[in-house]
Amino acid sequence: MQYRYLDLRRPSMRDMLILRHKVVKFIRDFLDRRGFLEVETPILIKSTPEGARDYLVPSRLYPGSFYALPQSPQQLKQLLMASGVEKYFQIARCFRDEDPRADRQPEHTQLDLEMSFVEEDDILGLIEELYTALIETVTPDRRMLQPFPRLTYAESMASYGTDKPDLRFGMQMADLSDIAESTDFRVFTSVVQGGGIVKGFSAPGCATYSRRQTDELIEFVKAWGARGLVTIALTDRRPGRSAAARFLSLEQIKQIAQRTGAGVGDMVLIVAGPDKTTNQALSNLRHEMGRRLEMADPDLIAFAYITDFPLFEWNENEERWDAMHHAFSMPKYGTEKFIDSDPGRVIGHLYDLVANGTELASGSIRIHTRGLQEKVFEVLGYTTDEVAERFGQLLTAFEYGAPPHGGIAPGIDRLLMTLTRNNNIRDVIAFPKTQNGIDPLFGAPGEVDQAQLDELKLKVLTQ
Repeated sequence: MQYRYLDLRRPSMRDMLILRHKVVKFIRDFLDRRGFLEVETPILIKSTPEGARDYLVPSRLYPGSFYALPQSPQQLKQLLMASGVEKYFQIARCFRDEDPRADRQPEHTQLDLEMSFVEEDDILGLIEELYTALIETVTPDRRMLQPFPRLTYAESMASYGTDKPDLRFGMQMADLSDIAESTDFRVFTSVVQGGGIVKGFSAPGCATYSRRQTDELIEFVKAWGARGLVTIALTDRRPGRSAAARFLSLEQIKQIAQRTGAGVGDMVLIVAGPDKTTNQALSNLRHEMGRRLEMADPDLIAFAYITDFPLFEWNENEERWDAMHHAFSMPKYGTEKFIDSDPGRVIGHLYDLVANGTELASGSIRIHTRGLQEKVFEVLGYTTDEVAERFGQLLTAFEYGAPPHGGIAPGIDRLLMTLTRNNNIRDVIAFPKTQNGIDPLFGAPGEVDQAQLDELKLKVLTQ
């Protein structure tokens, strides 16, 4: 990456740049024909944390004060709705100081989109129409699931253990807690009695797995937080070969097989534990088995919408409520009545677009009244002064009247990853950072000279 300008000479990299250009141009033309107005929003704004750390920019003219690079234009696009711009979009640059991952960069590009006087179906229908037309035009060799399936958050977690499932293959999960509780297997019964779950799925054709292979799977789920893995191999000779077989009756094994859809020749994989770790471990195990068994069609893009997320989630470490997506989303189904008494029961007008196990977009119908917005901030633990300092401009705009509105922000980089079958976001960006956030080409981040620090009234403290 230190010689990226040479790397970009390769035909595959040049093809990527051309594809990226075509994708962005298609999006612009598509939205222009539908009456959207492209509006640029500021890059230097005030720090208003939205879930990740801000990148801060010191002000020379106002020593001790800082701009922030936007994590997204969230408040700005809502202010545009209050300004009377009914259909807005922008190919926006966004910045988040997050821990590195293969599908994450310190800066990324997203299609930022907002509309007034719309409902959830209007936005989901528009994006489905956009992506369908884009792929049919720009990458006609790729196939899609059509229409895009829609799953609620609860359905997705129950069947796939994640809110970004890969729907190119089956192996749906089943809750086995009631069956497990009736067994003599203390590992199962203690988990259920302690408020946890027992859950599993069937891996087709894996009943012949060796001890070494099953041990590998046990270590795999342990790496994702599970305490262990129970396997039940269904064969003609032994209809329930398992280390836990002596604790399970033949009838209980049949019930487990029936619920997971397992037949002769298959192996049932079961994890027991707290909801979060069980779902996390099983979801990653499902993806791993899909990879090993080559079940995912590489030419298929399995788009899906995940809807009806909880508006709030409990942060056990901080002992407080956090926003599942962000603080500006409208409660759904009249569940705002639970905001004071039981915030965990509030369902949000929240939706994600996922494809092949990756989140591509996130959006919501927004709150557009001051009273409800202040109530959400209160649940999230903001003081009156903090609300006025960070969000005063938005709340004041609501007082002048704001239309019902909503939007979505599909990531351009992750879309390019999906279209090009890439597993690393760096391969679809012309000049990316490394996974550690380093730019080897320019040597950034780097030190600045003392004169610049003095001008900004900054002092570097070394530990």
